[in-house]
Amino acid sequence: MTERLSVAVVGGGIGGLTAALCLVRAGCDVRVYEQAGQLSEVGAGVQVSPNASRVLHGLGLAEALAATGVKPLAWHQRRWDDGRTLLRAPLAEALEATFGFPHYQMHRADLLDALAAALPPGVVFLSHRLAGFAEDTDGVELRFADGRRARADVLVGADGIHSPVRQALFGPDRARFTGCVAYRAVVPAERLRHLGLEVTAQIWMGPGRHFVHYFISGRRLVNFVAVVEQDEWTRESWTDRGEIADALAAFAGWHPQVRDLLGAADETYVWALFDRPPLPRWSVGRVTLLGDAAHAMLPFMAQGAAQAIEDGAALAACLRDIRSPADVAGALTRYERVRLPRTSQLQAMSAGNKTRFHLPDGPDQEERDRQIADGSQAWSLNAQAWLYDYDADALVS
Repeated sequence: MTERLSVAVVGGGIGGLTAALCLVRAGCDVRVYEQAGQLSEVGAGVQVSPNASRVLHGLGLAEALAATGVKPLAWHQRRWDDGRTLLRAPLAEALEATFGFPHYQMHRADLLDALAAALPPGVVFLSHRLAGFAEDTDGVELRFADGRRARADVLVGADGIHSPVRQALFGPDRARFTGCVAYRAVVPAERLRHLGLEVTAQIWMGPGRHFVHYFISGRRLVNFVAVVEQDEWTRESWTDRGEIADALAAFAGWHPQVRDLLGAADETYVWALFDRPPLPRWSVGRVTLLGDAAHAMLPFMAQGAAQAIEDGAALAACLRDIRSPADVAGALTRYERVRLPRTSQLQAMSAGNKTRFHLPDGPDQEERDRQIADGSQAWSLNAQAWLYDYDADALVS
């Protein structure tokens, strides 16, 4: 193209900022419109696996990720009551040697800050709540709640599980409550020194619930997520306050390390876990979706953020070489065709892990543990090669 393709990204989270940075590197004129008055992420951890760090390193963020990210030594799966090891799959050097890029455990805010710092000035526009949009022959016009307007050749909805862009494209919908709620918190690592915690991602599995914890923020903090099955929930929120006493009661009888971690938190948030079935399509004309707006999934494969990061790389690759704005719709169809099968598979696998993690003690649990030990389940390193070795840019190119 003789003129730069203009792209409007609605949503300034991890997926939106990654897409923006990828698109800038691809030569596009990018604007990110975020409804909040500042870029921020909730106080929670995120796993950045090699399929995602490949993209981020390619964007020049290796030094920033190394400054705050933690490279876990292993996935460590354990029994809920006695702490017995079910699987210890090596990460750190072994993972990097196999796939070429590291696995990081990070605070979401640290990752968002790294992405924002890498963007050139004038790309991110805060306090812009999308009120609607309309496509015409020349592009897409965006309307914001305060009356402001903007135009672009392409509109990308990176606006989360409640995505107004998705609803405008495909009509109103409702997320599915998955029957699980999660208590989450971060705890100063100094407060937990007496536990002698390993630098691993530990997953404790038990009847009707599981518990995950790992270091973040240069090992200064420990992030935990305690997932409990529950019959109903009426809100979708990351910011509802929970009660430590309720979390402790839910994990009564569990290993002392789990209960010590729960009891060390000053506060916790309770987060109902929702997902949506895979969409049959993501794009209409010059408008498409990315991240949770396109493929909200349970966090039981630790791939929600990673898949949004992959989306950004794939989208930029599809738009990079088009010759005119008239080619946008075809490029977005290609993006959708490349990405939708993979994310749909991960949505299904994440949902399946709810059952596997929460089996009651008995024959099915014993068979699961046997499969974990022999490496035939999806959380073993050998079985993860298809996931970690993925190169979103190369597969599009």
